This record gives sequence, C-alpha cells and structure tokens, in this order.
Amino acid sequence: MEERWSTEHVLSLAPDAASRKAAGRLSAPTPWSGTGTDGAVLWGECRGSGRTPYRTVIELAAPAYRCSCPSRKFPCKHALGLLLLWSGTPEAVPVGEAADWAAEWLGARQARAEKRASAPADQEAARRRAERRGARVAAGAAELRLRLADRIRHGLADHSTAGPWEEVAARMVDAQASGLATRVRELDTLPEDRLLEEYAMLHLLATAATRLDELPADLAATVRARVGYTLDAAEVLAGPTVRDRWLVLGSRTAPMEGGTDERLTTRRVWLRGAKTGRPALLLAFGRPGQAPDLALPTGHLLEAELAYHPGARPLRAVLGTRYGAPGPGPAEAPAGLTVAEAVAGYGTAVADDPWLDSWPTVLAGVVPVRAPDGWHLTDGHHTVPVRPSAVPEAALWRLAAVSTGRPLTVFGEYGHQGFAPVTAWSAEHRPVGLTSA
Repeated sequence: MEERWSTEHVLSLAPDAASRKAAGRLSAPTPWSGTGTDGAVLWGECRGSGRTPYRTVIELAAPAYRCSCPSRKFPCKHALGLLLLWSGTPEAVPVGEAADWAAEWLGARQARAEKRASAPADQEAARRRAERRGARVAAGAAELRLRLADRIRHGLADHSTAGPWEEVAARMVDAQASGLATRVRELDTLPEDRLLEEYAMLHLLATAATRLDELPADLAATVRARVGYTLDAAEVLAGPTVRDRWLVLGSRTAPMEGGTDERLTTRRVWLRGAKTGRPALLLAFGRPGQAPDLALPTGHLLEAELAYHPGARPLRAVLGTRYGAPGPGPAEAPAGLTVAEAVAGYGTAVADDPWLDSWPTVLAGVVPVRAPDGWHLTDGHHTVPVRPSAVPEAALWRLAAVSTGRPLTVFGEYGHQGFAPVTAWSAEHRPVGLTSA
C-alpha cells in the first residue's frame, strides 16, 4: 500500500502561516476534480474564481511542484491542499495513469535535468577563478589575524580603541570569505567571558586559511568549508557515493545563519544509514515566499545514494540517486547513546574538526527535567543541559508531555553549549517533531 505523508509533514512544506491556513480550506474533495496518483506523482484540477480550474501536479520524490495559478508562493496553497487531500482522504486521489498535462510537465522536468547534467564545464576558466579567490581569501585571513592580535594587545577590557566588528566582517565579505565574516559578526554579540575563546578559534581558522597547501587534504577541505568555500552539488556527486537505507532522524527549518536577509530560510535534514550507521546532514534553502525544496518525513526510510562533502569529519551530504520514495521506518526507536557516550563522541568529533559546534546524536533512556537554571536531559547517571534558545519553550513542554516522566529516545545536536533536541520517540515508538520542520 502506498505510504501517505502525515498532515504535520505536509504543512511543514508551507512557505508561511497564511499558506497553511489556505491549504486547509482546499484539503476537502469539493473543489477538486480529475485527481490521481501513480505513486510518484500527484495531479488534480482545483476550481478557483475563474472559469478555468487550476492544474496542479506534484512530484513526490523531490518534492517538486507546478500549478497554473498566479501565486508567487512555492509551494502554493493548491499544491499543499492537494497533498493534504491525498494524505487525509486517500480515496479522493485514486491510483491511475498520469494525466497528459501532468506527464508532459514531468517529462520536461526530466529533460531539463539531463541537459544540465550533460553541460560541459570550462575547466581552465574555473582554475583561474579559483586561484584569484584563493589569493583574496588568504589576504583577508591575514588581515583578520592582525586585527585579532591588535585587540589582544590592547586587552579585552580596553574598549577605547575597539570599534564594532562589522567593518572587519565587510572586509571578509570583500575577500570572499563569508564563513570568516559570519564568525566575525558574532564577536559583537558574545559576552566578554567567551571572547578570548572565540578570538583563539577564529585566529586558528584564519591561520589555517593562509596555509591550506600545508594541511592534510581532509583538514584543508574542512578549513575551506569553514572559511566559506562552497561546492556545487554536481561537484560533490562526481565523487564517491554511499548507498544505504537512510533513516530520517529529524529536520529543522530556521532563518539562514549569517544571512543578510532574515526571510531566507535553511532546512536541515538529518539521516542515519541503516547499514553503515553513518550520520548525514542535507541542507536546502528557501527564498522569500518559497519553502526549501527538500522534504523527507521523519521516521521514514529512504534508499538512496549520498555523496559527502569532503572534510576531516564528513557530515554534510548531497542526495543523489533515489531508489524509490521514502517508506515506513522501523517500528522501534533508533538505537541511542548514554549521556556519557554522547559527550565522548562529540569530543572525538572535535578532535577532527576543532571548529565543530555540535554533532548529531541520539540519546537513549533520557528524561526531560525543568530546573531553575533551565531544561536538562538526564539518564539517571549523567545530565546534559538543553542549549538555551535552541528550542522554543512550548516544544520542551511538549517533550515533557511525550515523556510523562518516563525515559525516552531523543535525537538532536550535542555540543559544547548543550543539547538541542529535534525529535523524540514516544512510548509507542512514534517520532514526534520538536521543531518546525
């Protein structure tokens, strides 16, 4: 039987609250006609205010959407409404052969993807661009080292010569080192008791950026990523891939970190290989009025190939060939660690990547506790604090309600500032999302 998405997952795709509300009004069969699915694609015609109904088609695997309505939101309310109809009223979306107009859209989409994949690349021009950028980044990193050293010479408590770091951040942007710029901007918001630590880590990163040729290949790749170099998905997929059945541990959608436009959003989806046990992080980005285009239901399994970005501690990956749509995951919660094992695991990861703020972790047998100094997770032997501001207070109360005082399994990110929960598994082994996904 075809696995339908949950209502919660469908609504997580909406670009804003207004779209979620409007989609709810289109989730009944009344405005729809000619609906259908072949297991990979949904289609249907929705009656609107005009004489001609809007034609809506959705490719479930990506997912990808097309609607003839004039909305600039993506996905639009019609696409969301059709997904809700398919999810909540399966008999209203019968299985059959795709409508001609839906099949035509899907064929054109596949043709464009094949054309992009076969487009030749100008290797010599790319090499020259890389050399120019490398020189700019090295110069920017060298300037940052001097600025940091100057602040240290004057003393952290001396504010007479210490202006805002925004000017230095702008210089890093000019040097095409966006990663350095982001970390520099954060210096103006840090408490004084953390400044020396961040100065040291930033100085270490800037130094490494000026000596990339002397570093081991994996560590050099980590430094390049931290400084702000990016790789196209095609470049990553050209390397080795890992095929596995990947369990979707959870996802979080939030404003893009370090972005200049707060309306930009990032969706983070965490996976774990059923055979390899390897963690993976997929990223997708959404512009204003557009939800990130990656959506995988928590708790489901996806058989696919992933290609990891190079690094000393590979985590971020690109989704390659899929072998079918996501299907139901295991009936039980995923295997997890004790708090002590989680701390040791993060320590091992930091030994490979000194700038690693957190690492994906599944904790088993923990109970959420609210104390005067904030929320904590305890396994009866050790306790880890919940990272401040990582999760809304309401979500933590939801976690407590799922637990009802009993141990449960929680997935999240563990780091030096604490644990940021993302998903919890109830006593019935059903995953419960704790963040907007």
